Amino acid sequence: MSQLTVDSTAPWKERLKGRVPPSLDEEIDIFETQIAQKRQGKIDDKVFAETRLRRGVYGQRYDNGQRHDGTASRALEYPCGDLTKGPNTVWDAPGMLRIKIPFGAMNGEQMEVLADLAEEYSDGIAHVTTRQDIQLHFIHIDDTPDIMRRLAAVGITTQEACGNSVRNVTACPMAGVCRDEPFDVSPYAHALTYFLLGHKDAQDFGRKFKIAFSGCEQHACGLANMHDLGAVAQVRSTGNGTKSAERGFKVYVGGGLGAVPHQAKVLREFVREDELLPLAQAVCRVFGRLGEKRNRARARVKFLVAKLGIEEFTRLVDEELAILPADDRWSAYLGDLSVTDEEPTRPAAALSPGQRPEGFAEWLGSNVQRQRQPGYVAVAINLPLGDLTSTQLRALADTTRQYNGGHVRNTVEQNILLRNISEGDLPALYAELREQGLGEPGASSLVDVTACPGTDTCKLGISASRGLAGELRKRIATSIKTTGVLADEAVKDLRIKVSGCFNSCGQHHVADIGFYGVSRKSDGRTIPHFQVILGGQWTENAGSYGLAVVAVPAKRIPEAVERIAGLFVTEREKGESFQSFIARVGKARIRQLLDDLTKLPTYLEDRTLYSDWGDPREYTIGDLGVGECAGEVVTAVEFGLSAAEREVFQGLLELDRGGAEAAAEKAYAAMLQAARALITTENIDIGNAPDEIVGEFRTRFYDTELFFDPYAGAKFANYLFRVHGDAETDSGEEAHRRIEEAQLFIEAAHACNQRISQLQTARVA
Repeated sequence: MSQLTVDSTAPWKERLKGRVPPSLDEEIDIFETQIAQKRQGKIDDKVFAETRLRRGVYGQRYDNGQRHDGTASRALEYPCGDLTKGPNTVWDAPGMLRIKIPFGAMNGEQMEVLADLAEEYSDGIAHVTTRQDIQLHFIHIDDTPDIMRRLAAVGITTQEACGNSVRNVTACPMAGVCRDEPFDVSPYAHALTYFLLGHKDAQDFGRKFKIAFSGCEQHACGLANMHDLGAVAQVRSTGNGTKSAERGFKVYVGGGLGAVPHQAKVLREFVREDELLPLAQAVCRVFGRLGEKRNRARARVKFLVAKLGIEEFTRLVDEELAILPADDRWSAYLGDLSVTDEEPTRPAAALSPGQRPEGFAEWLGSNVQRQRQPGYVAVAINLPLGDLTSTQLRALADTTRQYNGGHVRNTVEQNILLRNISEGDLPALYAELREQGLGEPGASSLVDVTACPGTDTCKLGISASRGLAGELRKRIATSIKTTGVLADEAVKDLRIKVSGCFNSCGQHHVADIGFYGVSRKSDGRTIPHFQVILGGQWTENAGSYGLAVVAVPAKRIPEAVERIAGLFVTEREKGESFQSFIARVGKARIRQLLDDLTKLPTYLEDRTLYSDWGDPREYTIGDLGVGECAGEVVTAVEFGLSAAEREVFQGLLELDRGGAEAAAEKAYAAMLQAARALITTENIDIGNAPDEIVGEFRTRFYDTELFFDPYAGAKFANYLFRVHGDAETDSGEEAHRRIEEAQLFIEAAHACNQRISQLQTARVA
């Protein structure tokens, strides 16, 4: 147990007096008061929602009641209630607390406190996220102030972990030990984290703002290209006739995944280290001033950059820089760049010959990489689904103190990295990790599947991403042991990433093989599906984004993975990458390969497809899927939506052939087709004129809010309206985006049709 968990009946505020920084102490006191005000009905719901989110406190899905492994979740221990609702609601529903871990760095004392908190307040699980945070689930909101105080006492905050704020600043977990980096980006990530935390120029955003640092351009550790602001380390000659060089960054802006991903644009080719903080401040000011506020669906920086163009956005940033009041903090941190240093604590030694523990060779080959410091290595701990128990976390704190001074880095692939490990210590370290259940091989390989929480705990989850990821891990591990197709050397380093919905929290767009959750109707019931995403690129800081090929029932996804991998193994050319292979064979070939998997049996023919991974109950999405009118009109609309899917897929093929304009036209036509299909549910004989279709759709589905997605609101409808007003494009990037928008519009049309069916059934009843 950590030194903070003393046997005392005194409130934590008294026990930790003098250990919590005054600024954080005041913040936590304010939040505790606001919780009391909310209970008394003295604070507006929306105001309180943003208040708690800015402190990392999320509402959590609890109707599911199942974890990814099929066991009952702790949510079932709580009476129903929701802290996001009004003052008279029971507040005993579980929530989630997101804890900021800047650039993923934690020390032994912090790990022990997190272990204690997971054990005392949560379900005993600490979850590592794709943004290097830690999340605790099934937290009661009344406990959050004490949790925050205990975290603050060891230098951790939840402030601005969520909400319309600057989120956790991420960085390459190999920073400082990577053999390819020009310099360690850790102190710069640290400086920017605390410079922008609570900064007045970062408080008026319409949505979140994400920042990432990378030490080099060729690897994916930092993923700078897919962030609102990305900084990649650079050095250049000072030009004074000496060999000296100055540090700086190539700065990107306007990237992001979400429903429709955007590639970041270069804001500056080179920014000196002393210019980094003011530049970030200026970007925040432009975003705060001009970013969308009313329509949250378009309130990210990527939409502002796309709207203004990178040249105009750059000009506005330059204007802000010119009027920024000077701040000593811009350069003060440069006097102590060692603040984030982690020095080896054991002497370097070579790995000596001798007997090895069972499994050591496989673990050594997949989980260990050499550092630029001779004699030292970095060791990855492969965490299934990003989870480790409080017992494991506490044991890891002890282990790291012994081998590297008690330091770890969380990774964006939901693993933990131990750095500055002497090569000679590897056998003993492996033996300890294996005993703790932390010695699994396969880190950053095919078996190391990334997943968001999905339907386990997320209110936006459509399909069980963690359940699917867990099943894929088991299938891949079995295939590797039995030398199946997934054991082939060609596929061992492919990345699989799974999101429970279109929002890409699992980063499916940048995976070799990605999936995001959707649903389909068959035999009057709803069936969980996943869209198969191909064409993404993990390397080069997320160099390209994939697109959906086809929706496959959730229970058939493992078979889909085996078929795609098998095709690659048997038909790849020598030295051909997976991305190049997919581009060469074409998405039409992949769709044909998976076509039979999309055919849906009746409920009586195969009930297994009608439930999701890890949950034996019949699948539903909240109130959706509770029956369907079997009249002729449903057949017509389903036929129309199927035609829309074919149309957008043709657009995808045009895009593969380089026909940006034709691809954009197909995407537009697909949205019109889907809108027209929905209009037929109103028993209207409508023609094919775009103005007529859009007009009727607006009147009957947008103005009535019938089309509005429960989670995305009007966002998907606006995709159609925007392209209807401007259907031309000559940009491959814009065409790519339009295909993505069309796919999401069609998914929303499917969901709308399900709501219509539900309403019709209710009227009949």
